[in-house]
Amino acid sequence: MEALLKVLAVFGLGALELWTAVPAGLALQLHPLVTAVVSAAGALSGVLVVVALGERVRARLLRWRGRSPEAAGGRLYRFWVRYGVAGLGLLAPLLTGAPLGAALGVALGAPTGRLLLWTGAGVAIWSALLTTAAALGLAGIEALME
Repeated sequence: MEALLKVLAVFGLGALELWTAVPAGLALQLHPLVTAVVSAAGALSGVLVVVALGERVRARLLRWRGRSPEAAGGRLYRFWVRYGVAGLGLLAPLLTGAPLGAALGVALGAPTGRLLLWTGAGVAIWSALLTTAAALGLAGIEALME
């Protein structure tokens, strides 16, 4: 039961922010592989919720802004034109968090399938890299303490 609560906590944190789920999983003494998989699954669930609400979120953002992102011509739109769905999907889990990145993609009119594909790839890559770095860092600290 205790292990299930730890896994659910890491999953929930992953749905909100990958950067908090990985250290929490390791702090809860979950195996690094379990931490990586569960935090990635949580992040992907957050992305799926955002994409499922897709058009509603886009419509609300457009009403809130009062204009389309293309008309604004701001920094976000320039990034979008330069890197597209792939750049957003690969970098969002690192920079903004996967759910917010998905919301930005939906707001900018990204095709759902491509957005899910690239965000999923970004989540998998960053989850693996963050977990590996954190686990190796902890192993190094433990080796120094001996």
